[in-house]
Amino acid sequence: MDADYIVVGAGSAGSVVARRLLDRTDGTVLLLEAGGRDTNPAIHDPLRMHELWDSPQDWGLRTVPQPDAADRRLHLPRGKVLGGSHALNAMIHVRGNPTDYDDWAVPGWSWADVEPVFDRLESGPLRILRDPVVDPVQEAILSGAQDAGLPYNPDYNSGDQLGVSRMQFTIADGVRHTTARAYLHPVLDDRRLTVVTDAEVRRLVFDGDRCVGVEWIGDSGVRVSRAGAEVVLSAGAIGSPVLLLRSGVGPADELRAQGLDVVADLPGVGRNLQDHWLVPVVYGSEREIDHLRGLPHSQTHLFWNSKPGLRAPDLQPLHFSVPLYQEDMSGPEHGFSLMAGLIRPQSTGSVTLATGGRPVIDPRVLSEPSDVDALVAAVELCQEVGRRTGWGEELYPAHADVREYVRRTVVTYHHQSSTCALGSVLDHELRVHGVRGLRVADASVMPSIVSGNTNSPTIMIAEKAAELIAG
Repeated sequence: MDADYIVVGAGSAGSVVARRLLDRTDGTVLLLEAGGRDTNPAIHDPLRMHELWDSPQDWGLRTVPQPDAADRRLHLPRGKVLGGSHALNAMIHVRGNPTDYDDWAVPGWSWADVEPVFDRLESGPLRILRDPVVDPVQEAILSGAQDAGLPYNPDYNSGDQLGVSRMQFTIADGVRHTTARAYLHPVLDDRRLTVVTDAEVRRLVFDGDRCVGVEWIGDSGVRVSRAGAEVVLSAGAIGSPVLLLRSGVGPADELRAQGLDVVADLPGVGRNLQDHWLVPVVYGSEREIDHLRGLPHSQTHLFWNSKPGLRAPDLQPLHFSVPLYQEDMSGPEHGFSLMAGLIRPQSTGSVTLATGGRPVIDPRVLSEPSDVDALVAAVELCQEVGRRTGWGEELYPAHADVREYVRRTVVTYHHQSSTCALGSVLDHELRVHGVRGLRVADASVMPSIVSGNTNSPTIMIAEKAAELIAG
């Protein structure tokens, strides 16, 4: 089963790359997805996304114990299904801050370069829900934030993020609108496209310094598929560096220590792992809280600064219409949560290989004290907003030591990125340094993480990738 182009991963990026290669070239495309079809009803109902974590549609990844987060192993939900992590996430559409892209300082990737791509994808196959009617408790949160001195921002994707807003969503007619649904499903019968699910790619195949195909495991065992033109890795910020490392592309000394032949010595592969982080501020309520169908429990958010003088917001608290209790927490059935969010972290980590090729994921969360300072500021901002809603009693952190509470409760915002970065690993056209016939197109290519949810920037990266491949 060969093709002109082989795309690894049918998630937020891979579904877009595959579709756009059909649109922009005359070539054949083989799309390999380790998970199954997107048939689970919980994928499509925005209110049921919590059912998908640690389900068959989740890789169920865990970090190594994090010494600066109470030695916990954090769950990193990652999609293992057609649609990838876009089938598991909260569907929040955020472009990021213009300074994110300008600070990358990579030719072709400034804000002026990427803004037109966002404009196109928002008016193309992907459906964006703007200015939704939200739950009554969310209206109270919007009012509470404004009472606390934050302006209302009707469009945080306008280039000015500051303020409190209704979220924009990748939702169409009350149903989650993944890139698989938007880009891929309409062309599944195209004779130039072959989509294989339950097909886990184990490594890349090289002829000298040229990537000529992939080795994968499917129902009929181990197979090798060859690419006449290029292979595109869209396996995500964990999967893409792991495949490069298994295939001999990465830090030479570490690869040799694993008994792997070195194809290209690239020390940046798997380094610079970045993520966003959340800490729960939880309120219990005696009042029953109504939930609107067709929206997730998170419906509003805000962007703000943890301290004066920042070029762009570093905080993005998310507001949920349910109390998000962790394992050692308890409280009433009804309530709401203001998730204090850090979106410009200074801590960075790594993805490496254990014996046998398994990923070792160490984000080194909160290893930089400034990240704790920022999250403390985010928690205190959420407390200020929460007490002004009139909808419940603060249960957590309440009277706890906030710094200790941050370390004990911090969780991922599901935004791993930057492990195959433009510059250190890739050239400005997403080609892997030192090899031919191989590109990466997913969140791993970000030199630094964007200020906001990473899904839509990943879709933008995929759109640009297809443009670059097609010339």
